[in-house]
Amino acid sequence: MPKKENQKLKLLYLAKIFKEKTDEEHGITLQEISEELARYEISATRKTLYSDIELLRDFGMDIGGEQRNNNYYYNLLSSEFELAELKLLVDAVQSSKFITLKKSNELIKKLEGLVSIYQGRQMQRQVVVSDRIKAMNESIYYNVDKLHEAINNNSSVDFVYSEWNLKKELVPRSNGTKKNISPWALLWDDENYYLVAYDDEAKGIRHYRVDKMSKIIITGKVRLGEEHFSRTNTAQYAKRVFGMFNGTVENVTIELENRLVGVILDRFGKDVMIIPQGKEHFRVHIDVVVSNMFLSWIIGLGSGVKIVGPEHVVDRMKDEIKRLQEQYGG
Repeated sequence: MPKKENQKLKLLYLAKIFKEKTDEEHGITLQEISEELARYEISATRKTLYSDIELLRDFGMDIGGEQRNNNYYYNLLSSEFELAELKLLVDAVQSSKFITLKKSNELIKKLEGLVSIYQGRQMQRQVVVSDRIKAMNESIYYNVDKLHEAINNNSSVDFVYSEWNLKKELVPRSNGTKKNISPWALLWDDENYYLVAYDDEAKGIRHYRVDKMSKIIITGKVRLGEEHFSRTNTAQYAKRVFGMFNGTVENVTIELENRLVGVILDRFGKDVMIIPQGKEHFRVHIDVVVSNMFLSWIIGLGSGVKIVGPEHVVDRMKDEIKRLQEQYGG
């Protein structure tokens, strides 16, 4: 016999049954509801179920019903998330390099729990994470949370920064000496999480791969560098820095063929000024960190693009081309 004390949980379990066992395309009869409740040692009559369902509707659950084949089926017509929205989140988790395979599977399983078992199966069919390149450092998940806490509390952090060796091991830099910086923003670039921070020792803005940070301690000391970030737009900063390589920000003039306008807009946004140069070319003036990664990006665009100023940046590109020719025996 169902335990009487469980009757107090009847509405909660009934809501759970509707969320797990029904959706827009799948319904459940009163008899099936009674059988599901019995699994939780809760008894129910048709009369009480009618009133319970009305209470859930009053609470805000979008419960509908229809007559089919001499049976009346009840179902939850809508929920907090649409299936398409959750599939989008699953795709984001799958493709995120900074989330490990183990954590990806855990998060996807939790997302499946937000829809019916039938819709959950649809989400499971698109789960293909095993062959994707994923982070190997499980701590990144918690590093991000700790760094957000430091930013919210206006606190600097101490941490150890590491790098990969030939044995595929993360080893501490500087013999494991802790570094102190003032965190100001977290950004996601090229599927990696970076911390953008002020380094008082270097007297400037620096960024660090979050998955290479360890032993993070929130110091409680007030952050430094506010004057630098008051005039720095983090989103604009991400556009300027190619591959998150450090360097000096320069205002660079680039001339491109008209067919490459989409490349510029994708990278720098629609606010960039397009200056026509005849019928087939245009120029842009952009603020970028002039690093080898930026020069490689320009080279990768092929013959339709060239740097035209300032002169020392053009010279740097010439030096890079010469180095490549010498490296490959040109």
